[in-house]
Amino acid sequence: MIRVLIERHIAESLEPVYEERSRRVLQNAVAAPGFVSGETLVDTSDPNHRFTLANWRSEADWQRWYLSDERRELMAELIPMMDRDEIITVLKHSD
Repeated sequence: MIRVLIERHIAESLEPVYEERSRRVLQNAVAAPGFVSGETLVDTSDPNHRFTLANWRSEADWQRWYLSDERRELMAELIPMMDRDEIITVLKHSD
């Protein structure tokens, strides 16, 4: 299993719209093959700074979702609401 940490920063005043759209991205990811679980966290010192931590069965499953047309279309709605590029880190347990 791998974990994927997705970091995003929302532009000022767009939080409510972002919440709705990002929920849609997560709902679609849940249906993707290999998705195990996920949660979204908010930075306590900056409410516009969001982290999504998702567990995937394998890096190949994550890559399939990440490169999918479905995710690309959903992200096309989210990207304009962010004031920075998203940062994605793929993590695994050390051996």
